[in-house]
Amino acid sequence: MSTEFDPTAILSEPVPTPIAQSDLESNGTGDGGKRELVLGRNVHTSCLAVTEPDANDDITGDKDAYMAGVLARYRKTLLERTKHHLGYPYNLDFDYGALAQLHHFSINNLGDPFIESNYGVHSRQFEVGVLDWFARLWEIEKDDYWGYITNCGTEGNLHGILVGREVFPDGILYASRESHYSVFKAARMYRMDCIKVDTHVSGEIDCADLKVKLLANKDKPAIFNINIGTTVKGAVDDLDQVIQTLEECGITQDRFYIHCDGALFGLMMPFVKRAPKVSFKKPIGSVSVSGHKFVGCPMPCGVQITRLQHINALSRNVEYLASRDATIMGSRNGHAPIFLWYTLNRKGYKGFQKEVQKCLRNAHYLKDRLRDAGISAMLNELSSTVVFERPMDEEFVRRWQLACEGNIAHVVVMPNVTIDKLESFLEELVEKRSTWYGDGKQVPPCVARDIGSDSCLCGQHK
Repeated sequence: MSTEFDPTAILSEPVPTPIAQSDLESNGTGDGGKRELVLGRNVHTSCLAVTEPDANDDITGDKDAYMAGVLARYRKTLLERTKHHLGYPYNLDFDYGALAQLHHFSINNLGDPFIESNYGVHSRQFEVGVLDWFARLWEIEKDDYWGYITNCGTEGNLHGILVGREVFPDGILYASRESHYSVFKAARMYRMDCIKVDTHVSGEIDCADLKVKLLANKDKPAIFNINIGTTVKGAVDDLDQVIQTLEECGITQDRFYIHCDGALFGLMMPFVKRAPKVSFKKPIGSVSVSGHKFVGCPMPCGVQITRLQHINALSRNVEYLASRDATIMGSRNGHAPIFLWYTLNRKGYKGFQKEVQKCLRNAHYLKDRLRDAGISAMLNELSSTVVFERPMDEEFVRRWQLACEGNIAHVVVMPNVTIDKLESFLEELVEKRSTWYGDGKQVPPCVARDIGSDSCLCGQHK
């Protein structure tokens, strides 16, 4: 092992060298050209190679020492990056030390969670307990629902839309333009006709445009994706207004299916008093949320709930499993349900309500502080996603791990995001802006088209 190897150093992640140009205008980047994307293997700026152990490694232990050093450095990198994590909706405030005793087992929940297969090392009892908790949250009786714990939020959307397609094989998928990319991926995968519906500047679906498009295709059943918090702006589609629009178009409940994508806010909204309800008492077909977002599970996972009456159109018997196949994936992470069960038991409804209130409070604080500093910013009423003008410096964007789209960026205020952390971000942003725009040669971008003229503080709208 090299004498220069430092097990305490931080693994560097330099900004990768771009190789291809995107079609996005660069407004605000300062280079006057196009914004660039990295494609293919070129995104890998570093690689930890897999090498064969030396012949005498059992004696020297050099390989074990080397790998221990790499992992120590990687842990230090994770600690550093976690300090500057603001742009993606992951709750990093968790402690699952009590579950370390289970990491020695290969836990696999293959097949239907309600049918025990021949594979005995599973966590179905935890999985069904979690599903029952969410069924109560979304107001559906135990005997009326079916669901499972997915490997990610995208899988929940893929499953919900697939159920809708199986119920209405000739149905048209309707989704707002600001829906998550997985919704349009589902349309491509399932070869479904898909119609994108316009949105308001808030990101919420425009039901006037929806009505026009429904009436133009009235002869076909309608399959809907409703956003319980859009990806970029955190906008919540008005479920009641969508149902009313369907009724006004003469589309009865036996000719539509609604899937609710609640990736992040699907778990937050039930704890906001003034928020509209997502409930199976309304004519919806399925709801999905992510488990690694607001809940704070350390591995990607999600929860998908649908009506039991729909699942028969999708499921098949599998003798090899001694179970039913009704899920997207075959093997499913059996550890994830235990992590979710553990958190739900520790926090309960009251614990989640406190965390939701804290997030909304801190999000309003950030929005107000940005605007006080002369920075264009918007916050939807039911959201903890603060949208603001895209920082000019891509190094700054990368440092704070901000999610960007065109001229806007956002911070998602999660339970682990404290006022102190927001203050550090604000202080650095204000200081950077003085160097970007201080000499008057560059000006902040106009984002009125993205977040509305009332929220834009550019020279024209200030």
